[in-house]
Amino acid sequence: MVVAAPIWYSTRMPPARPHLTHVALWTSDIERSVDFYRKYCGLEVVHDRAEDDGGRVVWVGEHANHSRFVIVLIHRPVERTAPNSFAHFGFSCGSRAEVDERAAIARADGVLELEPRDAGPIVGYFCMLRDPDGNSVEFSFGQALGPPARRANRQRRQGPTVTRR
Repeated sequence: MVVAAPIWYSTRMPPARPHLTHVALWTSDIERSVDFYRKYCGLEVVHDRAEDDGGRVVWVGEHANHSRFVIVLIHRPVERTAPNSFAHFGFSCGSRAEVDERAAIARADGVLELEPRDAGPIVGYFCMLRDPDGNSVEFSFGQALGPPARRANRQRRQGPTVTRR
């Protein structure tokens, strides 16, 4: 079997690493989905446009003016496009209390899919919500990804902090 060399191989320069910029989701009700991602995830509308065919596309991200990653919501008249799926978005929280707070609000609103639980050092403490179209959204603390994990990893590399009196 012959395996072709990557295009960049002949120049001896590796390609630039691609950057994840968005995930696109179908939604049956854009306003309901935008409200969900605003309320639970703190996301803002980055872009909103009407399509020539009467459809609508809305991007939501962490910052309205300079998000590096967005969720693209595309109108599609179908309810719950992701039933029984564990595919999900993961959002890192600053503490277990933040995870519990989001879970309490979601529980009251009837969108809590999985109660908060601790799944150990890699997965951490997390809960799962369902957006209006059935997509899962995870909120976690203590995972190997996200700002709290970076702080914890940095502290492990630097060693314990010593307080002098």
